[in-house]
This record gives sequence, structure tokens and C-alpha cells, in this order.
Amino acid sequence: MPGLVVASDMTASLAAIASSLPLQAGLLGTQAGQLLVALLAVALVIIVGKFVLKLAWRLVTIGIVIVAAFFLLSTLGLI
Repeated sequence: MPGLVVASDMTASLAAIASSLPLQAGLLGTQAGQLLVALLAVALVIIVGKFVLKLAWRLVTIGIVIVAAFFLLSTLGLI
């Protein structure tokens, strides 16, 4: 492509336009829309955290049972 010329500031201007488009239109264009997106993000974090904590409690409970069994067996001199 011998006739192709790219201006030095073309990339910067395209990046600025591309990053400002989602903020100007649609849901993020208003404060109420931004608040809705933020609340949805918080709800997603809470839902994911709920499942992670449920798994964590199970792992902690299993760990307590295993350590308690090991402690009892070592106290009795079996291990």
C-alpha cells in the first residue's frame, strides 16, 4: 500500500472518540443510569460473594472436623 498515509494524531483521536461514545449515549448518559449500573454491579458482587462464602464455610467446617479428629487421635496416642 504505497499511497497510505496515517496522521500522527489519528490514533489518539480515534481512541478519544471510541472511549467517549458509551458515556454519551444509552444507560451511562445520565446519573440515574450510572446509579443503576453501579447498583447492578454491587448486586453481582454480593451474589457471587454469597456463593463463595457458602463454599468457604463448608471448607472451614471440614477443616475443623479433620483437625479435631487428628487432635483426638493424637491425644489418645493412636497417631
